[in-house]
Amino acid sequence: MSPAKRPRARRPKKNKTKTSPNDVPASELRIIGGTMRGRKLQYSGRRDTRPMKQRVREAIFNLVGPGIKGLHAIDLFAGTGAIGLEALSRGAASATLVECHIPTARLIQQNVDHLAVADRTTVVTGNAFVWLRQQPALPTIPWAVFLSPPYDFFVEREAEMLDTVQRFLELVPTGSMLVVEADRRFDFEQLPHRDRWDVRSYPPAMVGILRAGDALRCG
Repeated sequence: MSPAKRPRARRPKKNKTKTSPNDVPASELRIIGGTMRGRKLQYSGRRDTRPMKQRVREAIFNLVGPGIKGLHAIDLFAGTGAIGLEALSRGAASATLVECHIPTARLIQQNVDHLAVADRTTVVTGNAFVWLRQQPALPTIPWAVFLSPPYDFFVEREAEMLDTVQRFLELVPTGSMLVVEADRRFDFEQLPHRDRWDVRSYPPAMVGILRAGDALRCG
């Protein structure tokens, strides 16, 4: 008579915990072009700090072209800081990066220091709308203004976003440019001087570029 088989011991079940939206493994971004091409940018991995897709960033700077050289870049909703730092890499003279999330702003400053551009970069920790209303002192050279907030801002805070664009059009020096990134929920026809925007589609992103001057501020 064969000996009775012992029952297999069951492995204890692993406790499955739900992943928080912010529990994203840290990743790295890179500068796409210019003098710092290939340099890494530290990124926290937070999903609520939405980095612009690399192909969209590349498309924007292809459209902007050499026009970025010598301008002061303003990245109003900086997030990772990739846009402002990309602008510096491609020839912008200086940059101001505004980010409200304190740990993220600190990470941007680390990237600025690592890339050795602290002498021509200002990282502002604060609310972008409040910062603009305070009429900050900015260089008198032409600006390249990048407005790439969370997409929901163009739905939930549409009036503030439109007011922000209008404010910049009233402030920018001659020869400046504005770049707006939203998604398909936002109607670019609502922007001031709607016939002057070069609007391109990079699903799910929509990008509009306007080259501003004195004539626009008078309209």
